[in-house]
Amino acid sequence: MNRRTELLQAMPVFGGVREDALDFLLGLSSSVERAPGEFFFHEDDDAQSMFVLEVGRAAVVKSRDGQQYLLSHLDRGDCFGEMSLMDLRHRSASVVAVDRCQAIELSGASLYALSQRDLEQFTVIQMNIGREVSRRLRDADERLFQAKVLSADFVAEYVFRST
Repeated sequence: MNRRTELLQAMPVFGGVREDALDFLLGLSSSVERAPGEFFFHEDDDAQSMFVLEVGRAAVVKSRDGQQYLLSHLDRGDCFGEMSLMDLRHRSASVVAVDRCQAIELSGASLYALSQRDLEQFTVIQMNIGREVSRRLRDADERLFQAKVLSADFVAEYVFRST
């Protein structure tokens, strides 16, 4: 088993996916490199692919009023960009390299090719992506809740009281 296949198998998005299916996807993927400060993609870009970070560290940022706000950091083995492949919408945030980065780029077309070759393995990946997006949504809900509860502007009307 090669290093890239091992990296994918260790990720939640590709957990339980057979080695031959991962090798097939890797054969259709490309490797991209970014220097510090270079973007993998920008918020609102069209999306045709997802990425798996092999080397380096990147940041997920959102822009508002000319400022960039850090949402999270990405490290080796993290995937990003998969949400746009599922909902077919524009990128919801930007991803910029913090260090020199190398990533595997998996296109929507390569995932479609896997679906034609091995529907079961494609389905496992789609279900895993759904779980990962759901986990991130739960984390975001918790952060939003904490921000509201701890906010100086917290108003008593947010407190639920059953009748």
